[in-house]
Amino acid sequence: MEFLQITSSEDHRVEQIYSSYTSTFPVDEQRDKEQFTDLFSNPKVRIMSAVHDSETIGYLILWELSSFVFVEHFEVFETFRSKKLGSHIIGHLLATYPKVILEIEPEDLGEDAKRRYSFYQRNSFSLIDRTHIQPSYGEGKQPLHLWLLANYSPENVEEIKHEICTTVYP
Repeated sequence: MEFLQITSSEDHRVEQIYSSYTSTFPVDEQRDKEQFTDLFSNPKVRIMSAVHDSETIGYLILWELSSFVFVEHFEVFETFRSKKLGSHIIGHLLATYPKVILEIEPEDLGEDAKRRYSFYQRNSFSLIDRTHIQPSYGEGKQPLHLWLLANYSPENVEEIKHEICTTVYP
């Protein structure tokens, strides 16, 4: 498996990623096209394409913050799910970045949320905050109550939440 950084919104993989992103994630968890394109000029952002057997199988949108990496979005494309590829991607992520934080929907929102939470638990993540509110991505979009997970034990979760909310969201 290879992980290739996409450095330009003109890259041929971006259309596939954005199309899947907008069909997979709820509207309130999405950037619009202009906000998404702007990520490529942000020095804190890394958009990584996951390639397996010469096919792009998914992507990660990462923010390199003060003392940790925040995973804004992670997706294995639908045709490649349930093949343990997500665990391989997370393994690479954790080998590259020692401190990783991400948001997920609370597990009580349904079977998909419960399955997602179990996936991250199996892949070295633990719940660090149940009260996190993801700010709105913009006009017409709602803030969301999400859980924060990490692969380590952060000293000050409130500082981490503040940094995520003020740096990542528009």
